[in-house]
Amino acid sequence: MPDYDDQNVFAKILRGELPAHKVYEDEKTFAFMDIMPRTDGHVLVIPKAASRNIRDISTDDLAAVMATVQKMSHAVMKAFEADGATVQHFCEPAGGQVVFHTHVHVLPRHEDVKLRPHTGEMADNDVLAANAEKVRAALA
Repeated sequence: MPDYDDQNVFAKILRGELPAHKVYEDEKTFAFMDIMPRTDGHVLVIPKAASRNIRDISTDDLAAVMATVQKMSHAVMKAFEADGATVQHFCEPAGGQVVFHTHVHVLPRHEDVKLRPHTGEMADNDVLAANAEKVRAALA
């Protein structure tokens, strides 16, 4: 497996070098809005410790990530009055991984509404900020 690259975008977000719409943070995890959301309320959960994906993350950090994923699934479903949630992790390029810092997608889902395609275009910053506020309010 290739080495962890500490210049990946999520490592830069954790170091404060790039902005993010934070919705939750604890000792081991950080959750924020995906800037290319496939649904309104699409959140990413990452460990604060360096790891490339599920293959090299410590079991303690993985447990912390999954606890935050569970918390985020409740929050996004409440915030967006969703019928369900999709939770995804992509591992290595062949598995669809693009950013090589462990991350889990949490997407609120509504019956009969398909995911938007991943176009590579960033969402409007004001929309992301408003959606982040909805998630934070649902957590309160």
